[in-house]
Amino acid sequence: MAKTDEDEDAVVSGDAALGYEQARDELIDVVRRLEAGGTSLEESLALWERGEELAKVCRRWLEGARARLDAALAEPAGES
Repeated sequence: MAKTDEDEDAVVSGDAALGYEQARDELIDVVRRLEAGGTSLEESLALWERGEELAKVCRRWLEGARARLDAALAEPAGES
């Protein structure tokens, strides 16, 4: 069964409590484990899926930071 956008949003919102650095560090660990090999296919797939979820969390944090930066830069000088 394929995941829907609603499924993905639910997963990411479940990880919403993760800060950027925490999600990034866990993602780095997942990548290291996948690159090291030695895991079963099932475990590798689970790691891959977790990595995708963590990447989405990081992407949302970065998009939010970019939006805040763009908004701050768009303000006329002296309004902040």
